[in-house]
Amino acid sequence: MQESVASSKPPRRRFLPLIVALVAALLAGIGYLSMTKKETIPDVTFVDLQGKNITSQDLRGKVTILNFWATSCVTCVKEMPDMVATYNRYHKDGLELIAVAMAYDPPNYVLNFVETRQLPFIVSLDVKGELAKAFGDIRLTPTTLVIDKNGEVIKRYVGEPDFDGLHRLLEKALAA
Repeated sequence: MQESVASSKPPRRRFLPLIVALVAALLAGIGYLSMTKKETIPDVTFVDLQGKNITSQDLRGKVTILNFWATSCVTCVKEMPDMVATYNRYHKDGLELIAVAMAYDPPNYVLNFVETRQLPFIVSLDVKGELAKAFGDIRLTPTTLVIDKNGEVIKRYVGEPDFDGLHRLLEKALAA
């Protein structure tokens, strides 16, 4: 009698360990694929406040931070001194930084912000929102991308980065 009770388990329970194992393997595979898939930056042109064009090809061979920001974004304004310090610390080692002002940010606000804070890096206006769209339809600010010398995104931060972690990442990328 005991045997018949044991074999009459509902099929779900008998196969549950197998199903759990298969789901775990599938999720691990998806995680592996997402970690190994590289996001290459699109072919775009940034126009700085002086009207100079900087293409994504111009950034090849450099580690680059792209910081999508707005003057109306409290976190953006708060993190900007740390962005300046990061740029000043690593620029001599080959770091480039481009701060991309969002399309909704009035150009005169951006210009005033740049002048009063004496930002030392490139600032670009994304007047039509084309840059934000090209980099994954960025809507949240700040969004910061770290791009390696091959033009591949190695880290994407939404919100203020952990600057200690960012600095370790930059040191590794700059040494490569």
